Amino acid sequence: MKLISIDSSDTIVALSSSPGMSAVALIRISGPEAIAIVEQCFSGKKLSQIPSHQAVFGRLISNGKVLDEVLVTTFHAPRSFTGEDIVEIGCHGSTFIIEEVLKLLVSLGGRLAEPGEFTMRGFRNRKFDLLKAEAIADLIHAESTLAHAAAMNMLKGGLSNNLKTIRTSLVDFASLVELELDFSEEDVEFASRDALTKQVQNTLAFLAPILETYQYGNAIKRGIPVVIAGKPNAGKSTLLNRLLQEEKAIVSSIPGTTRDVIEDTIHIEGIQFRFIDTAGLRESEDLVEQIGVSRARERIKTAHLVLYVFDASLFSPANWDQELNEILTLGNKVLLVANKVDKVNSKQLSLIKNAAGSLPLQFISAEQNTYVDELKLTLLQQSGIQLLNPNSIIITNLRHFESLKKVQQQLEKVLESLHSHISTDLLAEDLRLCIYHFGEVTGEITNEDILGNIFSKFCIGK
Repeated sequence: MKLISIDSSDTIVALSSSPGMSAVALIRISGPEAIAIVEQCFSGKKLSQIPSHQAVFGRLISNGKVLDEVLVTTFHAPRSFTGEDIVEIGCHGSTFIIEEVLKLLVSLGGRLAEPGEFTMRGFRNRKFDLLKAEAIADLIHAESTLAHAAAMNMLKGGLSNNLKTIRTSLVDFASLVELELDFSEEDVEFASRDALTKQVQNTLAFLAPILETYQYGNAIKRGIPVVIAGKPNAGKSTLLNRLLQEEKAIVSSIPGTTRDVIEDTIHIEGIQFRFIDTAGLRESEDLVEQIGVSRARERIKTAHLVLYVFDASLFSPANWDQELNEILTLGNKVLLVANKVDKVNSKQLSLIKNAAGSLPLQFISAEQNTYVDELKLTLLQQSGIQLLNPNSIIITNLRHFESLKKVQQQLEKVLESLHSHISTDLLAEDLRLCIYHFGEVTGEITNEDILGNIFSKFCIGK
């Protein structure tokens, strides 16, 4: 969905706090007429004479009647989130009052804002770049400690500042290379090829580890997908219920109870895991169960980690290998979970350990709820998320990853061009494309369709 209007001459209005009844609500109005519009209905100090960033108490008047007692804060341009005049009205959180205040402000000249329009205006007024704008949305939707840390690092400019410094340096080199074209007949070299080579190599070294974080960053943002797989009656649904600490899945001694995918999330040491219980893997003549097994295999393919749950009391290497090999082929990482450990002897435990080999293994009893906490810690270790430094730059956004990948590929092309001593005009073109892709990342170069797509995903009022 694209924004209906990005006309900065409009003054926009929206509820910035959560919709629904609450103790208080925050209504925001931004634009050239923001202060003038609120002054028309505010009984209290004259807002245009109040210093920026100061709150005052007063009443909102509608049709000669007091609508509500409010706290009003003014932010004068350009010292505001949008770079425009902003007025924030703190009123009581009655849905009736909220609707009446919005209608009042619109009747006085405001326009209801589109999703993300406040942030769009801040971006257009150069209050922040596109990376920071998207970090605002990620911060709002952060559901774990690491997701919050990643968004905050991006918002503070961890990546933006580095990219701008690199881009400025490349622009300087490109300018010198372009200058050489004006003196092509004199065969002069203004841009040191050795210095440019070193700059490109350093930039590639900077980007490589950042790009590698995307696999984990995407999982952090959406929750790490963990599929619980195995044969029917292995205890998958019981394990899910223990992990979630609620009776989410139906548990029965009848094989094949789970026919569809059951999904829910928990947090382990501040990291969100998305557990997916699947139908037991087996051949079946039941059409519904066949669909469930097919869906299970599809989820295993896309999982970050697969918990392969098996009944330790029925374990035998002969009937284990075929099924486990299938999961190892379909999935990424596999953590073996030997369930019903309370029903096995030490000889069977040794047999399972030997069969597991180098694969990670955790013994549990889901029914008795024993070693489930230990499984959570093993799960955390096997996810690899703990290896990430929360204070480092973590890519969680697909657009950032794809744009930086283009930058990396173009830098490698520039490096190849330098090593092959290509002509100055071709080197200049390679540098132009490299600078262009850098601009795409930060939003210095973009188009309305991309902006409309990005900001339409924001909540209204932000």
